[in-house]
Amino acid sequence: MFLIQDTLVSQDLIERYFVCDLKACKGQCCIDGDAGAPISLEEKEMIDRNMDQILPLLTPGGQKAISEDGSAYYDADGDLVTTLVEGSNCAFTTFDSEGICLCALEKGCREGKLPHLKPSSCFLYPVRLSKVGNMTAVNLHRWKICAPAEKNGKKLGVRAYEFLKGPLVRRFGQEWYDELERVAKEWLRHNRE
Repeated sequence: MFLIQDTLVSQDLIERYFVCDLKACKGQCCIDGDAGAPISLEEKEMIDRNMDQILPLLTPGGQKAISEDGSAYYDADGDLVTTLVEGSNCAFTTFDSEGICLCALEKGCREGKLPHLKPSSCFLYPVRLSKVGNMTAVNLHRWKICAPAEKNGKKLGVRAYEFLKGPLVRRFGQEWYDELERVAKEWLRHNRE
């Protein structure tokens, strides 16, 4: 772990290669899992305020799930998470013509129909944040569906922290990211694979 300001950053974030490969994984991270995406109360409130613009962007299943259960719920661990469609995909998922899962919130933002509403846990993924005392742990979540992203990152020579620069800057700030980048470059220079 590396100490960057008030965070503990996992070595994997610096050492592992990662670039999403949606053609290979089909956006499976929005479908698999045991609960919806972690979401803050503030994010839920922002989504709820924009629900009239969001609903038309969703699948019929997503619309039904949200109309019945709301935009989020508390899971078995007591975390606020996005609503699921029949216990499977996030209610905010859509699919393109090739069957690739896309986030309706992100798609709506890119099309100028919505403000930036994508939950930070999704925007940061595969990074997962957790509390360790008064520090925030910044970990790289690794599972089989992201194997194509690791392979793609290695082929392109892009480390996870580089691929996630935008989301990391948005969450922690440019100064934090600049420090992470300095630490990463120094670490990688001294620890060549």
